[in-house]
Amino acid sequence: MKKNSTIKAIGLLSGGLDSTITVKMMIDQDVEVHLLNFVTPFCTCTRKGCRHEASRIAELFGIPIKILSGGKDYIEMLKNPKHGYGSNMNPCIDCRILMFRKAKKYMKDLGANFIFTGEVLGQRPMSQHKKAMKTIEKESELENLVLRPLSAKLLDPTIPEKKHWIDRKKLLSIQGRRRLPQIELADKLGIKDYPCPAGGCRLTDPHFSKRIKESFEHGEDTIKDIQLLKYGRHFRLKSDAKVIIGRNEEENMILKEFHEENDILIEVTGVGSPIVLLKKSRGKSDIKKAATLCVRYSDAGKDEDVKIRMKSNSANEELIKFSSL
Repeated sequence: MKKNSTIKAIGLLSGGLDSTITVKMMIDQDVEVHLLNFVTPFCTCTRKGCRHEASRIAELFGIPIKILSGGKDYIEMLKNPKHGYGSNMNPCIDCRILMFRKAKKYMKDLGANFIFTGEVLGQRPMSQHKKAMKTIEKESELENLVLRPLSAKLLDPTIPEKKHWIDRKKLLSIQGRRRLPQIELADKLGIKDYPCPAGGCRLTDPHFSKRIKESFEHGEDTIKDIQLLKYGRHFRLKSDAKVIIGRNEEENMILKEFHEENDILIEVTGVGSPIVLLKKSRGKSDIKKAATLCVRYSDAGKDEDVKIRMKSNSANEELIKFSSL
């Protein structure tokens, strides 16, 4: 088999174990690898996020990486996925199609020959079975150009294999949800300190999915709106205003950072208190309800007189007695 010094491939890298292994497998087959990391607001791999892990892996192997963030196009897809949702708000097939379309454009821009991923046959019920994989390739116009090294021997040969850019004999036949084969392979390949065997997605979580659906129903569909859903306790008032209550110091700081014009920040003074972010307030009634919630989740004693600090970008900070609201 000839050396592949002129063969170039785009690797879809999440930063998890499976995609990391495939990068090493392609490097070992003398392929020139360029990495693409697609970031959404819903990744749950690590506290630092998939972007951090993917960049770390790219640095480890000394290869270039491009980071793409899912923006308005991703949100529009999420609202109405052609292929529907999984058990919650996870549009796995449409998500992959969107990623692959962006990968195809990057492949053309770089003059690369094919794309590879860390997908494993049968690992994810909605998007990692043969029919779904073929649908994703067809709708992203990448038929036979997506190599899945971990399960390749269980799938039809791709163009990279048929043209001998890749030695099919060195590819694998892993399938199913067990991760032991990948963990053993990582040890054999010298891959250590991977963050988690597989990535996660908040859209598979029932509680978070309810938040997403409710947010869309109230016309809250910007990236900031979606990011806010990850933090705090959420309450919808009858006026359509939203109250978000920080659960710890970290979330309190985040809510302050998300504070926009016309939003109101509320906290109880003199005792341990959450930060409350009030959005789309219609007036004093909404402020009173938000303040009541703030007191409820503060360290103030029952029936204790308290003072409330309120602040908005359109008004100076106010300090008022709660009973005066």
